[in-house]
Amino acid sequence: MTSPRPQQWFHFGPWVFSIHAAEALIAAQPRDTRPIDVPSWAAAFGLTHLDEPHRSSVSLIGPTSDGLDRVYAMSTDLAKPIIVAQPSVNGHPPAPLLIDGAHRLYRAWRKQMPQLPTWLLTPEETLLIRHNTVLGPGHAVIIPPSV
Repeated sequence: MTSPRPQQWFHFGPWVFSIHAAEALIAAQPRDTRPIDVPSWAAAFGLTHLDEPHRSSVSLIGPTSDGLDRVYAMSTDLAKPIIVAQPSVNGHPPAPLLIDGAHRLYRAWRKQMPQLPTWLLTPEETLLIRHNTVLGPGHAVIIPPSV
C-alpha cells in the first residue's frame, strides 16, 4: 500500500496556493487543457537565466538558481499538464500565475519544446485554493473590488 502523497503548496507573496486542492477541483470539474508558449513562460518565470554562471539578476516569481532540482526536472512527465491560477489583487483583472509545474516548464524549455499542456483555473477557483500565509491554511483573504 502506498502512503498518501503529502500536500504541496506554492508560495507567492502573502499567499499560498494548495496544489492538492487545485488538483481536486480539476478532477471534480474536468476541463480541456490549453497550450502555453514554453519560451515565453520560461523567460517570465526566470528559468532562462538559472544556468548563467555570472547572473546579475534575480527572478521575482521563479525559483533561485539553487532552488530548482535540475536532475528531477529532467525526469518529469511532460504529458502531465501544469497548473495556472488567476489571482486578482485589489479589483484588478486576474493575471495568470504558474502554481504547479516549474520543473516541467524548465525541462520543456531545455528540450526546446514550443508548448506544454496547461490546466487553467478560473479566478473563482483560484480564490478557493488561495490561503493567507499569515493566517494559515484554510483562511483565504478575499479583497473586495474597489468601488
